[in-house]
Amino acid sequence: MKLNFFSFDNNRKLENAISFSIILFLFRLVFPDDMGFSPIMVVINEALVVLTFYVITLYVTEFIEEKKYPPLSLILNAGILNAFIFFVLAVIAALFAGIFSESNYANFFYSIASILYSLIFIAALSYIFSVFKRLFFLKQKKGNILYFNSMIGFLLATSASATLNFLTPSFDFINNAFKVVTILLIILNSIRISWIAFLTKKEKIYLLVISIILSILFGVNAGLSSNPSLTNKTLTEFSPALHQFLEMMMIYGSIFFGIVFFTTLFHLPTAEAFDRKAMEVSSLMDLSRLITQVFDFKELADTVTDITIQVCKSDSAWLVSNSKGELSLSAVRNIGYLEADKITNALTDQFDLKNINTVKTISKKQASLNGNGGFPSNDFSSFAVSPLKVHNFINGYLIAARRNEDLFDDDDQKAIGAFADYAAVAIENAKLLEESLEKERLEKELDVAREIQYKILPHKTPDIKGLEISALFIPAFEVGGDYYDFFRLEENLLGFVIADVSGKGISAAFIMAEVKGIFESLAKLILSPREVLTKANEILRGSLDKKSFVTVIYGIIDTKNEVMYTSRAGHSPLLLVRDGQIEEIKPSGMGLGLDFSPNFLNSLEEVRIKLKESDILVLFTDGIPEAKNASLEDYGYERFERTILHSCMGDINELSNQIMKDVTTYSQGNPQHDDITLVIFKWTKEKNNKAGEI
Repeated sequence: MKLNFFSFDNNRKLENAISFSIILFLFRLVFPDDMGFSPIMVVINEALVVLTFYVITLYVTEFIEEKKYPPLSLILNAGILNAFIFFVLAVIAALFAGIFSESNYANFFYSIASILYSLIFIAALSYIFSVFKRLFFLKQKKGNILYFNSMIGFLLATSASATLNFLTPSFDFINNAFKVVTILLIILNSIRISWIAFLTKKEKIYLLVISIILSILFGVNAGLSSNPSLTNKTLTEFSPALHQFLEMMMIYGSIFFGIVFFTTLFHLPTAEAFDRKAMEVSSLMDLSRLITQVFDFKELADTVTDITIQVCKSDSAWLVSNSKGELSLSAVRNIGYLEADKITNALTDQFDLKNINTVKTISKKQASLNGNGGFPSNDFSSFAVSPLKVHNFINGYLIAARRNEDLFDDDDQKAIGAFADYAAVAIENAKLLEESLEKERLEKELDVAREIQYKILPHKTPDIKGLEISALFIPAFEVGGDYYDFFRLEENLLGFVIADVSGKGISAAFIMAEVKGIFESLAKLILSPREVLTKANEILRGSLDKKSFVTVIYGIIDTKNEVMYTSRAGHSPLLLVRDGQIEEIKPSGMGLGLDFSPNFLNSLEEVRIKLKESDILVLFTDGIPEAKNASLEDYGYERFERTILHSCMGDINELSNQIMKDVTTYSQGNPQHDDITLVIFKWTKEKNNKAGEI
């Protein structure tokens, strides 16, 4: 029920409660005797009492809902307040009788005392009513609001009829009729309580005791409030409706807590089972939260074993992980590592745990009937073993053990199975996290390797008059095995090399780095391309295994004599573009590392090419002709040569870009599978230029 006639915040509601209390106080102070004589004043007084009670109840209800007090705390607070009411009814009555006599009811001090006395009851009843409202709707369905509103309506009608009875005593039957109906509704609403089922066994035992005390205390207060004593006469003269409401609330409390007692008593036998289910649900929620927030598998494994012991009431528990077919303990509780390992091995060997799909319970009796060597432990009487399965693969086991003769029942097995499922997910997450971290580490290392490789390759092409140079390198992976370089040799001599290491990735990059060092050293010592390749092959003998080799084209351009010398060690042919035609320069030779005998030297051929104006020399690795489209068809040499001829008339940088654009367009939809290296020379030396100037 929402008491929202005044839609203010809680501070404003408190201000309203204080304001109406002051107005009521001043009204009674100014008109202390009119209650017994003027019906109009009675109605005004009752209206002020109702409004004061209403605004105070608004504030108290909102306060209780904001604080979200648990039911036992609310009941205890109501009990303390009810004890205070008992004190007021029993003790203050005698105090009033001793101070005031029949002749001085209307004196000033009595008026102040009676007003304060009545305001205390208004505040106390507001809190008790708010507690009953909160307890009724706690864990309730919204449809039950009709029953509570009906009870409130008859409570108000009973209180109003008390005022009518005060003015006209002959109409007391109306008040009695409303009382009967209100009590019936109180009984009906008291039965409709749902929150008791959600208490723990300990809380239910506590509730049994306190409900007996409160039922008796409310009953005593109901008797005191209905007897015509001096105190009640004071409260009745102040407000007949308030006095009637006090009596009905005391009856309400007595009935309510009496029913609470019996309801709790009936719930007590199932309290332990409910506690267990609640613990299971809470534990599963905690595990779910840990799996998403905690990435330390050891912490998760310890939590799983702890919860297994608590929920399943086992004496020991341990978690076993399966890594590459070997079992290892990940977490143990209330048992030594050696003993847990011994029991795990015995269970695996004797009871074929490798093939279990659900929770398996093993007892001493089953072990003796099984005949597989007896029970694996003298300290424990039964075990429950649950596989940790992810994608139909067993990652380990969750094992619980008991020393007493109680076997693991179906509920225990379901709980252990649920915890095992969470543990399996935790193990899988831990593995994925470890793999992710390892991948991240490797990626960082590859980033470093890629950075080093780009430092190994030339930052820019040499600036040679009469010779245009364009070069690019695109690895298929983070690092690659392709290599190219330029060497400034003697005056008017420029050495160049392009190489392709077999394989891909980091291993090819390491060999490439070694090849760079070899050619950088040999190029400055030897001016014959054939001899350079021969020496390089000898040096690589100790570095390359049988599966590794390097294809190379090494050459020297003599800008003075306009000649190029080159040798090829198994590499793709060098393309010479001259007069609108392409010629393959393909001197014989096998790759470095394929043969370390004299046959290697005998296979090498060195050729001499006389350069002419506008000659274009194209060196490349097989990543270009072997680029594949979505149908896995090669880009091919013919398409490559057509692209060169189509774009060779312009700048060679434009030629490089056009080649890569065509290769990329052709292989769209299929990832690059090999490194791409492209080096292009264009001889543009005019006859009137000074030969050999670099």
